[in-house]
Formats: sequence, C-alpha cells, structure tokens
Amino acid sequence: MTTTSTQPARAAEWWKAQRRRVIWGTAIAVVALGVIVLVARLVRGIPAVEDFIVAYPGIVPPPEGTPVGIPWWLGWQHFLNAFFLVLLVKTGFELRGKRRPPGFWTRDNTRWPRTKRAPRRLGIWLWFHLWLDALWLLVGLTYVVLLFATGQWLRIVPTDWAVVPNAISAALQYASLEWPTEDSWIVYNALQQLAYFAVVFIAAPLALVTGLRLSSIWPVEGRLASPTGEALARAVHYPVMLFFLAFTFVHVVLVLSTGALRKLNQMYAARDADDWIGFAIFAASIVVTVVAWVLAKPPLLKRIAARSGRVQG
Repeated sequence: MTTTSTQPARAAEWWKAQRRRVIWGTAIAVVALGVIVLVARLVRGIPAVEDFIVAYPGIVPPPEGTPVGIPWWLGWQHFLNAFFLVLLVKTGFELRGKRRPPGFWTRDNTRWPRTKRAPRRLGIWLWFHLWLDALWLLVGLTYVVLLFATGQWLRIVPTDWAVVPNAISAALQYASLEWPTEDSWIVYNALQQLAYFAVVFIAAPLALVTGLRLSSIWPVEGRLASPTGEALARAVHYPVMLFFLAFTFVHVVLVLSTGALRKLNQMYAARDADDWIGFAIFAASIVVTVVAWVLAKPPLLKRIAARSGRVQG
C-alpha cells in the first residue's frame, strides 16, 4: 500500500479520535460543572463565605475618568473577532487533521519582489489560515489603538488589587448560579475584567507569537529556527485556541442568560436598551459567519489564491 493511499485512512482515524475526545470532553465538563455548582452552593452556606461576598461583592469601582457606555467600534470588533475566530478554528482543525491539502499555493515572483530564497509552497488551508491570521492581527491592532485612544482601556485593565478578592467573589456567585449584580454599561465585574484583560493582553499576544513561529515566514535557518522553539510554539498555540473557544462559549452563555436583549444591544448596537435591534444585528452576524464557513471550501479558496500566485492541485 502506498503512502498516498494511507493518508485518507489516517485522516479519517484522526477525525474519529477528535470526535471521541469531544464526546468524552463534553461528558466530563457536564459532570464537573454539576460538581462545581454543588460545591459552590455548599460553600456559600458557610457564614464566613457569605461575609466575604458582602465585603467583596464582585465589583471594583472604576477609576475617575472611565468612559461610560460601549462605543460603536466595539460592536464591529465583536463581530470581526468572532468571524475570524470561527474561520481560524475551521482551518486549524483542517491543518491538524494532517490530510493532504487539496491544493498548493506558490508566490508568483512576477508580482512580488524577488528574494534570494525560492518561494515556499503552501497548502491551500495553510495559505488561508495565514491570511486569516493577518486580518485578525489587523483587527486586534485597531482594537488596541482605539482602546487606549478612547480611554476604554480603563474598563478592562485592573488598576486596584481589590480586583482579586472581588473576582473570587464573582466566581463563587457564578458557580452557585446566583449571578453577581453589575451594569456592564458602566462597569464590568472583577471576573469579567480579568477575563477580558487575559484575552487581550495575554492570550492574543501568545497566539500571535506562536502563530508566527509556526508560519512559513519564520526563518528556516539560524538561531531563531531551533526545533525546541517550534515544539514549544506547537505546545502553546493549540491550547490558546482552546482557551479562546472556552472563553467565547462561556461569554455567549452568560450574555444569553443575563438579559440577552440588553447585553446584545450594548455589544452590537452600542445602545443601553431592551429592544431587538442588537439581537437583529447579532443574528445577521451569525448568518454571515455561517455563510463564510460554508463557502470556505477548496474550489473558492483556490480561485482567490490564484490572484496572488500559482495554484496547483
């Protein structure tokens, strides 16, 4: 049997293993969630714990000068971040499936500046993944610039150590299914603040650095090309993606279970209202993302890739 003929079988076995992992992971998560809720409710019955929650209700007053409300550009950021994350997950799983790419892209040196090295050949999924990375990076840089230009950074960057006990208090309240009371139009609770800070200033840079290390633009020779660095990047890049997925799942669940209409208005329409405008925008963004997922298939990708290079296969 040839190596080529065994590739589909290996890829099918890999996808079966992933499905088994998802099923077992979901079952374990449901059981763990039930245990967490039970333990949290028992712990909250302890007088000292209730006194702790009273002393630290889960919210740290924002610094003076913190802007009130969510700006319009943050609504676009919500959509674009979700859009690119979904497609990056799609292409990431295609790459981890280790199947033979349905096509290969090579830079056209008649359109791009010539270099001393021969142009690399990229599988079509890797080509698409790298383009998505570049566009997501552009979105992220725009977000960070606007975050500091408008003072919105004060909403997600902790400036008081009281955020730690308040975050613990908020976590206990969430775990016991008694949501902490906050008005996210004015201030996030401490756990939200730490989560948003981790996503923007820790997870996103890790995804960027490890993605660059694994990409085709990283030097293949010299000190930067050590196998240890590549192995470390692989060990970090995939868990970071899982963190983004877990954060997104929890974020969506909490939004939909804690006043969905108002939260969606705040997130997508920059309005502090309880009407259906934000929901309509959110629903439209889901439709656009699903359509992109369906259309992102090799025939279309190869036609797009051919505009910037040669495509074979």
